[in-house]
Amino acid sequence: MARPIWKGHISFGLVNVPVVLFSAEQRADISFHLIDSRNSARVRYERVNEETGQEVPWDKIVKGYEYSDNNYVLLSEDELQHVAVEMTRTIEIEQFVDLPDIDVRFFEKPYFLVPGTKGEKGYVLLREALAKTGKAGIARVVIRARQHLAALLPHGDALVLELLRFSQELRDLSEHEIPGKDLKEYKVSKQEIDLAMKLVEGMTGDWDPGEFEDEYRAALMKMVQKKIDSGETEPIEVGEPETQASPQTINFMDVLKQSVAHASKQGRPTKRAGAKTPARRRTTKKKRAG
Repeated sequence: MARPIWKGHISFGLVNVPVVLFSAEQRADISFHLIDSRNSARVRYERVNEETGQEVPWDKIVKGYEYSDNNYVLLSEDELQHVAVEMTRTIEIEQFVDLPDIDVRFFEKPYFLVPGTKGEKGYVLLREALAKTGKAGIARVVIRARQHLAALLPHGDALVLELLRFSQELRDLSEHEIPGKDLKEYKVSKQEIDLAMKLVEGMTGDWDPGEFEDEYRAALMKMVQKKIDSGETEPIEVGEPETQASPQTINFMDVLKQSVAHASKQGRPTKRAGAKTPARRRTTKKKRAG
């Protein structure tokens, strides 16, 4: 079973709801070690004092903020924890907003909230209020000595705490040249838009995340297993990637018509080559809470 990150409470108005915070994701990344190709030994990093050249033990290392060139304010882990101690166990909702008003770029990382001891009634009360009003609770929370902006959302029977990026963490779109809404400038016709919409409709299906997998990870693990089975320890020589041909002018009307015809023959959303076919398809459509 997943281990709780902390136990605390949600606070909104005069209501306090005991909760337990759990991570809502599990990373499936493949970790690699750095190896010396000459003898297959691990490559280690040392914590070295740049002045003495000697290794520094962990208990002598502290964090430092450089306020001017080579001048630091030193902070211990105890001091860093002390700064946030009053907020580490509270999710204090500051306001409620319409969920669709939160730009998708702000969402960063989800956590599950589970009711704590005698917290079931307050938990259900808040969940139902959010679901019926379509609102999200905006709060600040401290996780592992760092303060985060967060949105409290209903998800089925659960409450999810979604960490949000602060506005200053997002780049401004004005940095990039994005095509505007003048369709004539890009020679986009109404017929092409209609065909594109028809293609979208023909490829529309029920969202089932189980139909998708990390194909890169699967291919990488297949290669790793192949090397294990064959007893290989040396890297496989891989040829240079093929040079892509220069882009050519595309007749979008012809391409869209062919795509629509193909989607119609399939009778369901098209899949990329190599994608897994699920063992069974769900017949009931999930309804998103909130």
